[in-house]
Amino acid sequence: MHADRTLRRPLPLTEWWISDAPVPYEAAVARMEAQVETMLAGTAGETVWLLEHPPLYTAGTGAKAADLIDAGGLPVYRSGRGGQYTYHGPGQRVAYVMRDLRPAGRDLRAFVAGLEQWVIETLARFNVKGERRPGRVGVWVEHGGRECKVAAVGVRVRRWVTYHGMALNVDPSLEHFAGIVPCGVREHGVTSLLELGLPVTMAEVDAELRATYGRLFSVS
Repeated sequence: MHADRTLRRPLPLTEWWISDAPVPYEAAVARMEAQVETMLAGTAGETVWLLEHPPLYTAGTGAKAADLIDAGGLPVYRSGRGGQYTYHGPGQRVAYVMRDLRPAGRDLRAFVAGLEQWVIETLARFNVKGERRPGRVGVWVEHGGRECKVAAVGVRVRRWVTYHGMALNVDPSLEHFAGIVPCGVREHGVTSLLELGLPVTMAEVDAELRATYGRLFSVS
């Protein structure tokens, strides 16, 4: 059983899962895949899962072996999501979005852009200017005179239902990012809300994520 809280609404509105304890990566993937199958069967609707993972690295479908510098004893999982290497751990809010793209025209590129915009609008509620960068997936901020990534995005699709999603750095241990080349980008940094001077709680972040989600993604 997962220690989480489920906020239910009648189909087809969004169902929110909120896990209070870190969820092992393989268990999370299995649960997402099961939910996607339920959605494809027409017995579940759109689902957003807010959670944290124990410290670990994941390698997306575009990961290069040279970008794993030193795992430092942390587990490394091959992931079917798009993208390259990333770190997950406590203090990072992961949002797995299971959404049927068929009614919206099966536009995966627009969905990824929507996830980025979701982060950008959430950051704006904390007076942080998040931005996209050409040729890079994710959300970036200016910090300490350089560009730093504050949120990663990587998705997978099964018969036009999405899973995986985005990861926003709230207050994770940033030193773990030194074990990889995050998302294959060597020339820029990684930051968090805490490093930006915002010691916000995960509950505060969740509240803003839920408030902005409905304006960007149709839930009716």
